[in-house]
Amino acid sequence: MPLLNKVRTAVPGGPGGNTADRSLFRLRSALTLFFALDGFLFAGWVVRIPAIKQQTGATASDLGLALLGVSAGAVVTMTLTGRLCRRYGSHAVTVITAVLLSLSIALPALTGSPLSLGLVLLLFGAAYGGINVAMNSAAVDLVAALRRPVMPSFHAAFSLGGMLGAGLGGLVAGSLSPAAHLFGLTVVGLLLTALAGPVLLRTPSPAPPEEERAADRPRARTGSRGLVVVFGVIALCTAYGEGALADWGALHLEQDLHAHPGVAAAGYSVFALTMTAGRLSGTVLLERLGQTRTLVAGGATAAAGMLLGALAPSVWAALLGFAVTGLGLANIFPVAVARAGALAGPSGVATASTLGYGGMLLGPPSIGFLADWFSLPIALTTVAALAAGAAVIGYAARNARAPEAG
Repeated sequence: MPLLNKVRTAVPGGPGGNTADRSLFRLRSALTLFFALDGFLFAGWVVRIPAIKQQTGATASDLGLALLGVSAGAVVTMTLTGRLCRRYGSHAVTVITAVLLSLSIALPALTGSPLSLGLVLLLFGAAYGGINVAMNSAAVDLVAALRRPVMPSFHAAFSLGGMLGAGLGGLVAGSLSPAAHLFGLTVVGLLLTALAGPVLLRTPSPAPPEEERAADRPRARTGSRGLVVVFGVIALCTAYGEGALADWGALHLEQDLHAHPGVAAAGYSVFALTMTAGRLSGTVLLERLGQTRTLVAGGATAAAGMLLGALAPSVWAALLGFAVTGLGLANIFPVAVARAGALAGPSGVATASTLGYGGMLLGPPSIGFLADWFSLPIALTTVAALAAGAAVIGYAARNARAPEAG
């Protein structure tokens, strides 16, 4: 987007501010809350998976099959949500899917078998996939209207929500049953949706500035699919690393480097913390470096960090590598989704999000197979390889523009 990295001259609520500025500020605040809610609810569910496994009597393989319901529901819905956003508007779809996500998160605690768990997780995954596409589509429109690269701030809110949800879930896991905990999450989700939802429903999606609309929107209609896939592949490369570290990072520290279980468990926390910090500073970084340099620098940094994290001979060096990896990966996914949305609107966001989510799903099993064939440290170097690939693709696509409409 030609104007994406330009700072607005009128600050909402300040000199030169107007009603439109205040409206955009309220819209940004409401969207930020939905991103945080999404991360909060999903993390709250994840920390109760062990208890749900015991409740349903599922074996490890049974649980794995049931959890595929989340993935299947999300991927199917992601491919459809772009069309719903174009027809009904991304704001309305965001609110509706937030309600569905809040309601569906209570369902796993009501199941008594792996089959019923898998079925309700299809619903949960569908709502989760839908809200991710809808709110990212809404954020892309808002970024264009603000003319500032604030997309990373939304994803920072998701990360912060996830950290809060996981931390709170860990605190209450010993005192609350899964049913009470997940029902509490439903109540929180519905209350926050009732708080922020009216802002989205009353506010139409902001139109981009006139000169940007003239420059970009005609091109978004034709010939953009290939470019959207390119940015989707960049999202896939980075989400692969996030999924791999979430599932295998602690095991690498404990099994290969003989870390204490408590220290090993901190591995992903360090990665998530630096990723959140990187996203909080992402707007400033994008304004100073631009999108291409941010992609390239992020990919290169993540590649170096993961090589250290995978191959370091000591626990503390590996933790440092995880931290550097989080900083490097932080802003690549938000930038890739924003570029895809700028090229093709909600359908672009849907495509990039689906590919990115696919990378998160592909990472853990791929690491497992490679660890069996070679070793876990060698398998984890594929995270570095894909991060470097994201940097190369980002540089190659530095001048990417959809062809002019005929």
